[in-house]
Amino acid sequence: MSAQPLMSLIAPSRYSQGRDAIARIGEELARLGEVPMIVADEMVWGIVGETVTASLEAAGLPVHRVSFEGHATAATIDALADRAKELGADVMAGVGGGSVIDSVKAAGHLAGIRWASVPTIASTDAPCSALSVIYTAEGAMEEYRFFPRNPDLVLVDTQLVANAPVRLLVAGIGDALATWPEARAVARARATTMAGGAATMSAQALARLSWEILHEDALPAIAAVGRNVVTPAVDRVVEANTLLSGLGFESSGLAAAHAIHDGLTAVPQTHHLTHGEKVNVGTTTQLVLESAPTAELDDFIRFTTAVGLPNTLVEAGIDVDDHDSLRTVAEAATAEGETIHNMDVEVTVTTLVDALRFLDDYSARVRKDAGLPAPAPMHQH
Repeated sequence: MSAQPLMSLIAPSRYSQGRDAIARIGEELARLGEVPMIVADEMVWGIVGETVTASLEAAGLPVHRVSFEGHATAATIDALADRAKELGADVMAGVGGGSVIDSVKAAGHLAGIRWASVPTIASTDAPCSALSVIYTAEGAMEEYRFFPRNPDLVLVDTQLVANAPVRLLVAGIGDALATWPEARAVARARATTMAGGAATMSAQALARLSWEILHEDALPAIAAVGRNVVTPAVDRVVEANTLLSGLGFESSGLAAAHAIHDGLTAVPQTHHLTHGEKVNVGTTTQLVLESAPTAELDDFIRFTTAVGLPNTLVEAGIDVDDHDSLRTVAEAATAEGETIHNMDVEVTVTTLVDALRFLDDYSARVRKDAGLPAPAPMHQH
């Protein structure tokens, strides 16, 4: 007789958020080590480089910055780990978006040192987690890598988030909105969470809180970021996108929404979408698969359309009659080990294709009744 799984809640050692937080990166990293290695791409470094350099020097730390380009690939991660060993670094900090942060978590683990997440955008819930999503060089999802601990530090500068393009905040909202629907689905199925156990009530409460904050504050926060200003709504949405969703998804579990995201990465038509945009198509589809109440599905379509998130195939760049692409998506999403199997209903390739094909006409009707724009292909990056 196998033992019942333990309830588990995992989290970063320290989470710090606020306006101009990047100026305190030196004192924050000094708690963790003496030789930091900063990983950032050219664009991000052009924005924060002077501030980070001054902060490190003020804390008496050397300045070692390594450039980053592309996706979080196995080759990139190996190269970063090797560079950390060459420098004698004892802490690695990823400054930027989800790809650099996931790369640094994986590379820090390989190098056997501490690691920190310093997101300059609030576009995913990746910064807090003890896992990385690894992609191919072409941008297709390849694997999850799990680590024995969460980041030692998550440092979020809300002014940097407010200065970034609005679409990135919206993407984070899409990623975070999946947290509660997936958490409750995992709980219903009594499935295992990403933390390797059963969900605590605390984790589920955090997942639900992120959902409630986003429904209350997403639209005013989007308006504020459009003006590059930090308001209380921006503070709350950044925390919901990053901390609440991060703890909620990891310790409550993933279900269909993120598996469908993974499936969508398998076709090139969707590569112009952000992670959170693809996830939102997945969340809408999950509501269909689990026979959510019509009122809930309709509310979700109306709300996410108003926020600027896709909830149809046409927005994702896929023709509803492109059966080959839809089958590719569905096969990848239902592959062995995918989180779609955490649902309390069996999802097959056929049932998933049908649910995806259902979205376009249904969403169009809901939008029309609400006076919202009809589904149309989303713009490229």
